[in-house]
Amino acid sequence: MNPIILMADARVAAVPVVDCGEDLVDVSADRQLLVDDRNADPDGAFTLLRRGVYDRLLKAQAQLPDGLRLLFAEGYRPPALQERYFTGHAARLAAAHPDWTSEQVHLAASQFVSPPDIAPHSAGAAVDLTLITADGIELDMGCPIDASPEESDGLCYTHAAGITEQARANRAVLVDALTSAGLINYPTEWWHWSFGDRYWALLTGSPNAIYGPHEQSRSTS
Repeated sequence: MNPIILMADARVAAVPVVDCGEDLVDVSADRQLLVDDRNADPDGAFTLLRRGVYDRLLKAQAQLPDGLRLLFAEGYRPPALQERYFTGHAARLAAAHPDWTSEQVHLAASQFVSPPDIAPHSAGAAVDLTLITADGIELDMGCPIDASPEESDGLCYTHAAGITEQARANRAVLVDALTSAGLINYPTEWWHWSFGDRYWALLTGSPNAIYGPHEQSRSTS
């Protein structure tokens, strides 16, 4: 298995951004995706996504087995909020590991929260999601959305060895649908998928990202 490239990798930051200027759209407006509010921000911006990402999610959902749908948990994250998430997680790691250098803390933090300057969520390019049945039951994915490597004992990694066969099969369904629609996964988080950002560009060989950091509120469609 190839080593995981973390968001903090210098190769990610080196990818140029040529923003295509595509708007953010509200994925809750047409109700084609089920939206969960577990990660709702104060302004409700979490339901926003770049149009190209949203269109690919709908394509992925159409390819799921009968009786399954995507459950959308979070999309766009304002840069200031991303900054608070990253610095907060880094502070917790530093407190838990006082022997770590600042570089070690930064690298470890990036396994779970993207550094603010390259965060796909702040570009409207990333989405956190899972699978749900027609009866409203979330599938067993091995660990909850947003479980950190420390909290989940590494089960948050997409290809973690310690999950059940059923959870592995459920993850495979999600991976197949989203990959076929053109999205890429951040391997430390089975629920995190993106398109058009720097990380996507690096992994797909694109010469540049097409979505960069974006400042927008929920009130702007």
